[in-house]
Amino acid sequence: MKSNYLLILFLFITTVGFSQGYDVGGVVKEASSGLPIPGVNIQVKNSSSGTTTDFDGRFYVKGVSPNSVLIFSFVGFKSVEYKVTQATQNLSIVLKEDANTLDEIVVIGYGSQKKREVTGAVSVVDSKTLEVLKPVRVEQALQGTVSGVNVTSTSGAPGAALDIRIRGIATNGENRPTTIIDGYVGELGLLNPNDIETITVLKDAQAAIYGTIGANGIILITTKSGKKNTKSKISYNAYTGFQETSRKLPMLNATEYALLLNESYANGGNAIPFPNVSGLGKGSDWQNEIFSTSVPIINHDISFSGGSDKITYAVSGSHIDQEGIIGEKKSGFLRNTARIALGADVTDRLKLKTNVIYTYFTRNTLNEGGLGSVLFNALNMPSTLKPYDANGDFTLAGTGLGNEIINPLAQIANTYNDYNFKKLNGNFGLDYKLFKDFVITTSLGFNTSNSESKTFSKQISYGGKVFDVQRSSVTQGAINDNNYSFDIYGTYTKKIADAHNITATIGNTIFKEYGNGLFATGFDVPYNSWEFADIALTRGIATFVTNSSYNYDERRLSYFARGQYDYKGKYLFSAMIRRDASTKFGPGNKVAYFPSFTAGWVVSDESFFGQDKFVNFMKFRGSYGTLGNDQIPNNGYISQLNGEATYVFNDVLVNGFAVGQIPNANLKWEEARKFDIGLDLRFLQNKISFVADYFIDTRADLLIPFIPVSGINGAAAPGSNAPTINAGTVRNTGLELALDYKNKFSDSFSLSVGYNVTFLKNEVLEVNNGIGYLEGGSFGVGQPPPPSRMEAGRPIGYFYGYKTDGIFQNQAEVSAHPSQLSLGAEASPGDLRFVDVNGDGVLNASDRTNIGDPIPEATMGFNVQMNYKNFDFAMYTFASVGNDMVRNYERNLTDVNRLNYVLDRWTGEGSTNSTPRVTTGATGNSNFSSFFVEDASYARIQNIQLGYALENKFIEKAGLSKVRLYAGVNNLYTFTKYKGFDPGASSGAPLGGGIDNGFYPIPRTYLLGLNINF
Repeated sequence: MKSNYLLILFLFITTVGFSQGYDVGGVVKEASSGLPIPGVNIQVKNSSSGTTTDFDGRFYVKGVSPNSVLIFSFVGFKSVEYKVTQATQNLSIVLKEDANTLDEIVVIGYGSQKKREVTGAVSVVDSKTLEVLKPVRVEQALQGTVSGVNVTSTSGAPGAALDIRIRGIATNGENRPTTIIDGYVGELGLLNPNDIETITVLKDAQAAIYGTIGANGIILITTKSGKKNTKSKISYNAYTGFQETSRKLPMLNATEYALLLNESYANGGNAIPFPNVSGLGKGSDWQNEIFSTSVPIINHDISFSGGSDKITYAVSGSHIDQEGIIGEKKSGFLRNTARIALGADVTDRLKLKTNVIYTYFTRNTLNEGGLGSVLFNALNMPSTLKPYDANGDFTLAGTGLGNEIINPLAQIANTYNDYNFKKLNGNFGLDYKLFKDFVITTSLGFNTSNSESKTFSKQISYGGKVFDVQRSSVTQGAINDNNYSFDIYGTYTKKIADAHNITATIGNTIFKEYGNGLFATGFDVPYNSWEFADIALTRGIATFVTNSSYNYDERRLSYFARGQYDYKGKYLFSAMIRRDASTKFGPGNKVAYFPSFTAGWVVSDESFFGQDKFVNFMKFRGSYGTLGNDQIPNNGYISQLNGEATYVFNDVLVNGFAVGQIPNANLKWEEARKFDIGLDLRFLQNKISFVADYFIDTRADLLIPFIPVSGINGAAAPGSNAPTINAGTVRNTGLELALDYKNKFSDSFSLSVGYNVTFLKNEVLEVNNGIGYLEGGSFGVGQPPPPSRMEAGRPIGYFYGYKTDGIFQNQAEVSAHPSQLSLGAEASPGDLRFVDVNGDGVLNASDRTNIGDPIPEATMGFNVQMNYKNFDFAMYTFASVGNDMVRNYERNLTDVNRLNYVLDRWTGEGSTNSTPRVTTGATGNSNFSSFFVEDASYARIQNIQLGYALENKFIEKAGLSKVRLYAGVNNLYTFTKYKGFDPGASSGAPLGGGIDNGFYPIPRTYLLGLNINF
């Protein structure tokens, strides 16, 4: 009986104890925005009980013991502890963002790591940066934000491609990095920037896990996905704006042009063309004629995302419509994208995921970036000519303007083309936990695209020019490109004795790309009209083959393995190897192995480091590995009958086939040996971070396409070309520095400042083609030899020509100097004085030398972001120092217009020592020389944006969580001494890329935008 009383007493005491527990509830909000945070983990300290916040950030915990501590934690935010002293349902918990980003997860390819454990040279650009920059193409967001990465425009026209170089130009072949989108090979320029969560750039041996496609670096794209236990979120972003040219060149007006032309004709002993210059005034400004103002650009983007405990989803769509500052709709670009991403936890072991993107774009183009382009013609057309004649027709350019210069307005009006592109790409994957610590991942990635093109050549005469069309025609093309990859790999993760951490990955990749193209031309278009420009309507008979097609099928089979180990997070090591087999190479060279090693030491975790209040984190790291490059024309190791041939049978011409590219059975991989040592620092309570990397990238066995060989092999035959061979070595050495400062001074004001700089030295070590150098590019019209070279001891693509040292001031100087007759004409006072480099007393081709380098010595970015209460401000800048560019947009003809620097020409002894005289007589002044090479260093304000977010109390009643208005300017201003349109442009070619034929300038864009979250 006594025991029963004791039992009753125990139950009573227990009941009383439980009855004294408190019920606690409330809401968890974000400090910066005041928005509720769903999915926050709430744990009773030293207990297994807890809960999470719901879609509205609310929570409820029953029966919490007095003086217990609740821990509120969420990824990316500092944890908060709250001591329970009473019951409440109105608790408000505020979480602040965690400034310590060392625990952020970084994607490294077939896996991920905490940022503090990364041992390679890896840089990350997040979605917040993309939101500020508002790039039309994703590549633009890498310029100035990532050290070691240089992005150049091939043209400022809407939709034009951009070239990315990671740590310099390493080969005369393909230099672009490979883009991996959520695990599969994709195309960076086609993505909607608002779909991207992070961009991760692998710059060193860390990329060796990708083997043969990793030599030029890897760009990993992680797209946005829904988050578990998150209320459905709708986000709408839109901006509209207008564009204008960012630069115009100072040309001669009509009066200046006429006076200068008179002087030129008189110096040449000819009658002057303008006996009376009065009344000419300023004349026509041809740049004003071709450049439009207030050119529209419109963008809309909407997304839906969210998730439950088992399912996540993200759906988005975007539309951008941009017209060109030259030709407007005739150089317009329109892109639509749609994306759906789903994730599902089928069981505790099995997770499924998929991400599918559809892209459609159309692009119209004008003749741009070359001799005879619209810009080239506008610069060279005389300001004395009017755009239209008395009859209202386009004015014809005279014979003194050569065969290729025509009225640019007529050129725009008579340009007709259309191009549309459709692409479906994505992946399907699953993760299966086979047993504890071991997960198998499979992924099927795919790309399938179709494009159609049409170009109409109208029958027209421009007055005896090369652009005259005697017979109207329409050319149409259809291309289908496909690839798919299948990855399967297992990841084993194990922690031993709380000190040893091991991650092992082993897998297999199958990659196939295939496709075909078909092209045809029809003549005599009905009514000579674009409206009827279709091959089905043409009936003209051609005298030569007008149809062509191609198909290809290339495959790669790969195996890879990686082991990662760390001891207490202090000593870090990883090793990886990849085996690739490719059908691009012959039987003896199909297989190659790519090993690499990385290591790191977190010094700040050592006991001897102590609790330094100044330096909070210090890590040394290093890497070395071998990567490959197989980006060459297909089937280069075999001979194919894909060349052109015309035979005569019974006195009749017959079109047939001939051998195409000359084969090379010994083709093998291009090999990149990458070495990197780095230092990561954080100090002043993690407010300042510093990253330094020294690297050496040596590229051997360069795959050089179309290398010159003896004509006896038939490389000069129609349809044939020279072979691709392994014939060179290039080394890039550099230093990267990045410094970032982030501080939240108060709840009202925060500041973020970033600066990065890359110093680079490029050197060709050998060119094994028999003569020791390769040539490329072009200058002027019909001026051999090519002006750009690849040669041992010099940077790749350096400019090779004559060096000048001023102007001949009098006949005595001419007589004392070696004769320049072999350069086109004997010199006279006022002509350029060329240097006898080899000192043999004779000026000829042997005196050509290094006169410039298109590769910058240093590139840097400086970026600022500030937030004050509801206002935000951002500015991004970029600078390039030490890069040279060739001025090649001035035609060497008697009657062309000129830049106004020619007003400082030589007119007599002592007048100038920089700009030669003008004359219609023969001179050697137009030879490719240092006179045409300029320092193209520049600094550019890429983006400025000011935004304002409405107060939550005003928008919550409308069911909105965020409304932000902003105004911005892209490509605000470029500081440079370069005379041309864009000192940062390039054709992208390793040889001749820095030759400016009149690059289409990047427009200055003024934007007004709106961000709304529901």
